[in-house]
Amino acid sequence: MTATTTSNPLLRLLSLVPLLFVALGLTGAATYWRWPQPARDRVIRMLGGIPADGASPIAATEDEAHADDHAHDHDHDHDHDHEGHVEEHSLELSEQARRSIGLREGDIALTTFYRTISLPGIVVERRGRSRLTIIAPITGSVTNIFVTEGEAVAPDQPLFELRLTHEEIVQAQADLLKTTEEVDVVRREIARLEGIGPEGIVAVKTILERRYELQKLEAIRTAQRQALMLHGLSEQQVDDILTKRRLLGSVVVRAPAAAGQTPRSGEEVILLVQELGVERGQHVTAGDTLAILADHKTLLVEGEAFEQDIPQITQAAADNRPVVAVLESRAGPQQKVDGLQIAYVANRIDTDSRALHFYVQLQNEVVRDKPGDANTRFVEWRYKPGQRMQLRVPVEEWTDRIVLPTEAVAQDGVESYVFRLNGDHFDRQAVHVEHRDPQWVVVANDGTLFPGDRVALSAAQQLQLALKNKSGGAIDPHAGHQH
Repeated sequence: MTATTTSNPLLRLLSLVPLLFVALGLTGAATYWRWPQPARDRVIRMLGGIPADGASPIAATEDEAHADDHAHDHDHDHDHDHEGHVEEHSLELSEQARRSIGLREGDIALTTFYRTISLPGIVVERRGRSRLTIIAPITGSVTNIFVTEGEAVAPDQPLFELRLTHEEIVQAQADLLKTTEEVDVVRREIARLEGIGPEGIVAVKTILERRYELQKLEAIRTAQRQALMLHGLSEQQVDDILTKRRLLGSVVVRAPAAAGQTPRSGEEVILLVQELGVERGQHVTAGDTLAILADHKTLLVEGEAFEQDIPQITQAAADNRPVVAVLESRAGPQQKVDGLQIAYVANRIDTDSRALHFYVQLQNEVVRDKPGDANTRFVEWRYKPGQRMQLRVPVEEWTDRIVLPTEAVAQDGVESYVFRLNGDHFDRQAVHVEHRDPQWVVVANDGTLFPGDRVALSAAQQLQLALKNKSGGAIDPHAGHQH
């Protein structure tokens, strides 16, 4: 019998099983006091004992059953199973704590993310479109100024009144009136001759001579009209001279139409008096600058791209990819303008900065419209030339990604964490970050998180610090900061 047992390998293996259990028992007993307290309490309850905290096995069993039911209910809230609470990776917050840290929650969803590059930009006027220079049409003195600097004016609104002092213009008006009177005289003479009677009484030659004279005078008058308009008078002003038969002593300079494209029907044109160049009583010559008006309805953001970014900027412009402009602000939330388009890309690289300039069209809007004294009006635009912006230009498209705000992902050394809602707790979950920018974090869709999971969308770094403080770990004062 002994020989048979020894020679059979299976029986020999079975004979070692009791020894194995004994060894495991001795090892467990030796390391028992190193076990976590919940594990030691569970062993005591299995053996029918009472744990050191005095809880009865029945109460403990009910607590475990309640916990199991809670976990079971939580599993039903998801299409997939999560692990139970691990105390050192789980955090429970009171309602007051949630409000104190501004905690926001949201569900995980897959989306398309556009990787962007951030480039500096500055708001500029449209060259040849935004600025209108008002010049003196004639030589004279400024007798009246109807606007003030900073005021908003409409097209055709009076701006200045100039008194004529140039002798040449005065003489040109006098010559025009004289020629006009002569034309009237010749016309009356022709009418008189043609009404006398038969052709035999008045020679046909005399009538023809008067008609030729009339043509010459009309030609002279046309030339004199054109000369006055070249001197700066408008066609309406010249017609007034002929109609009223009176020399023009002063000229009213009015605001022109908008510098940009023809406004749509019903759209108001607002011109700002950006600069006044004269004072009352000042003598000006034809061509002197009286004022500068600005039309800021449409502006541009001038971006600077580095040489290595040129292919990406060119491709983004060709594909009409939407650009986001972020207005730099030291106080308050950032102001973002979405859906902008690259208007054009410069065809040369700046020799000094080695940067390529590109331009994004920016539609402006009025933020303040205040009437002033004496029927004046002051308007403030939201975007002003000289403001600095950051331009986020999309250069790459990533599909089926988990995109979270930067405040939703905490950093601790080389690890990145997301806090997932699990019942009334937040469980810390390590994630793989594929991309991070100042606004968004792209988390890999690798099965760590699932669509429909509810996570903390803000205050992740505060949750991480609270969890480390709970476990007694040292808090890194630089956690979550990038240098």
